[in-house]
Amino acid sequence: MRWTGVLLAVLFAAPAAAMEIERWETDEGLRVLYFEAPELPMVDLRLTFDAGAARDGELPGLARMTSRSLRHGTTEMDADALAERFESVGARFSTSSQRDMAVVSLRSLTETDWLDTAMETLTTVLAEPAFPEDDFDRARRQALLGLQRERQEPGSVAARRFHELVYADHPYANWPAGDRESLEALSPEDARGFFERYYTARNGVLAITGGVDRRQAEALAARVSQALRPGEPAEPLPPVPPLEGAVTEHVPFPSEQAHIRIGAPALRRGDDAYYPLTLGNHVLGGGGFTSRLFRELRSERGLAYSVSSGFGSRAAEGPFSVSMQTGTEQTGEAVEALHEQIRRWHAEGVEPAELEASRANVVNGFPLRLASSSGIVSHLALIGFYDLGADYLTHYPARMEAVTPDDVQRAIRERVDPQALVTVIVGGEEP
Repeated sequence: MRWTGVLLAVLFAAPAAAMEIERWETDEGLRVLYFEAPELPMVDLRLTFDAGAARDGELPGLARMTSRSLRHGTTEMDADALAERFESVGARFSTSSQRDMAVVSLRSLTETDWLDTAMETLTTVLAEPAFPEDDFDRARRQALLGLQRERQEPGSVAARRFHELVYADHPYANWPAGDRESLEALSPEDARGFFERYYTARNGVLAITGGVDRRQAEALAARVSQALRPGEPAEPLPPVPPLEGAVTEHVPFPSEQAHIRIGAPALRRGDDAYYPLTLGNHVLGGGGFTSRLFRELRSERGLAYSVSSGFGSRAAEGPFSVSMQTGTEQTGEAVEALHEQIRRWHAEGVEPAELEASRANVVNGFPLRLASSSGIVSHLALIGFYDLGADYLTHYPARMEAVTPDDVQRAIRERVDPQALVTVIVGGEEP
């Protein structure tokens, strides 16, 4: 039985203030976060491991290839049999890999037999992944084709080069998709070794939400935990060194548009500066049509096809970045205008009226992020992985409400130096 559109459209009504997250640790050392949401007869599990691209080491692309390989089957089931087993009980299984984490997700109906089959299949994947060579080679070919497509997209070229320049020798400089040399060198045994090192109970967090009570959630967590090797937590990532000065690079590219990336390392997950920087960035370029960058560079001066900014907080310092697309004939003017807006933002902060408008948008939009089972389990996983505290969701609106214009300006000045930014321009000929 497949999920129906009706089931997926039903929204949870639990406001953040009413969310009481329960936590425990299994005998094997797996950390668990659980929130009961009984409105629908389904359960969402999200298992996160400190096993993202930052752990690739000398083999860029290894984390992503390992994540993909978990969908290729077990010692008893090939990829087709595995997919059919989940589909036969209406379950959805997926894997993904980011810079900080690897994610294994399961959504299942709570009907006893179906849930039991889904859980048995999931735990078999976690305990007995096969890493078959034929499937691995097929995934490698797909990854190499993906790299070819990236090289044809100026936005992807700009994003990759931006990370290389911002992060230099730090693990975050590894591009999650890898590179040709590394992908061609990877083997199924490399993926198996990565899995055995990082996909372990003590290196993971399990988030559970849906129509199961605490006793049932504990039983689910125990099954997942017992399927994993106990292992050990990954070593903490090193801090990201600040940039010593401005870096500008122009990459020639045969396109009518130039893609521009400007930024620097700025923000860790769990840092209190997250709240003023989120609101300050909403004013600068995170607020869509109402942001300064959109209004002044696109609407008033016609310099941008699109423009936005953001803070990518991570386990180590994630990037502050501004992205813009512009015509190649006005690249120089557009880059200078972006830097001018960043300098103004740094020097003057934000106006009280701008802050209030951004605050209303961010705070009023927050409950929508918790309006579905997938939204809840995603937030539980982030809270557990980054150790954000049991009160994170409950106190999020109040912490945003407490931010003042002075808080915003102080945070901007502490975390963003207009004189030490990486600028990458991809498009047009070199000036």
